[in-house]
Amino acid sequence: MASCGKDEDGVRKIGVAMDYSPSSKRALEWAIRNLLRRGDTLVVLVVHHTGGDEAKRAALWAKSGSPLIPLSEFREPAVMQTYGVKCDAEVLDMLDTAARQLELKVVAKIYWGDAREKLCEAVDEQRIDTIVMGSRGLGTIQRILLGSVTNYVLSNAPCPVTVIKEKC
Repeated sequence: MASCGKDEDGVRKIGVAMDYSPSSKRALEWAIRNLLRRGDTLVVLVVHHTGGDEAKRAALWAKSGSPLIPLSEFREPAVMQTYGVKCDAEVLDMLDTAARQLELKVVAKIYWGDAREKLCEAVDEQRIDTIVMGSRGLGTIQRILLGSVTNYVLSNAPCPVTVIKEKC
């Protein structure tokens, strides 16, 4: 189970679930403005559904996900392509600026599979103190049919979860 507070080095690990949607970008922005403090570690969590080329990567890292990817590597197009990550200049700019201004350690971790389960597993594996995620604001019918990643993580993650609405 994730520990609340700082690790043995006195550093907090803050996770942000990133699917590059407007709501996940808003969650990242919120975490940078309101939660992250100088010296924290920011773990960007990306979960891909398996299928097509993703199936090959999933077979290699099915259980553990990718290795931790430092921001300096994560921003390289070849690295992003290797992991099937969308190159998003807005997100990379937010991460670069926050890392520089707050002296953050920023790493990315890529998982393959069900986002609900993988985000909860990531909290334990990465010893994340709190996770921030966006909410797309699905309607009742969509939520029943598709399930809600946010609701699942709220109910099952072993750490505090902050949900940021796409529009306020």
